[in-house]
Amino acid sequence: MPHRALPVLAAFVLATSGLLAGCGTAGPVTVEIQIHYSAFVPTAISVPHGVPVTFVLVNDDPIDHEWLVGDEAFHERHRTGTEHHHGAVPEEVSIVALSTQETTITFPDPGTLTYVCHLPGHEAYGMTGMLTIT
Repeated sequence: MPHRALPVLAAFVLATSGLLAGCGTAGPVTVEIQIHYSAFVPTAISVPHGVPVTFVLVNDDPIDHEWLVGDEAFHERHRTGTEHHHGAVPEEVSIVALSTQETTITFPDPGTLTYVCHLPGHEAYGMTGMLTIT
C-alpha cells in the first residue's frame, strides 16, 4: 500500500469508529463495589442496559456479606428466605469475609433496582444501594 494511502485509511477508521460509537453500541462495563464497615460503596450506580456489566464485589470486612440485586418483589422473597449461601445465580452473590467475588449481568431493559445484603440485621443497618439501568 502506498504511504499516501495510510492517512486516508486512518481517517476512514476514525470516522467509522465515531459512527459506531454514536449508534449506542457499548462494550462491556466493569463496576467495583467495596464493602466496608457493613456498607456498600458506592450506594448509587448507573449502568447501561443491553451490555454485560461485571460487578467486582470487594468485601473488606471480617464478616460475610451478600449482594442481591433485584426489584422489590425479589427482595421481599429474600427477606423471608432461608438461603444461607448464593453463587449459582448472577444476581445473588455471597462474599465471604476479606474476599472478592465477580458476577456479570446483562440488564435487558432500563429501570431501577436495588442491591441489598439480607444477612440478619444488615439491611436494617443500611446495607443497600440503588442501581439505575439507563
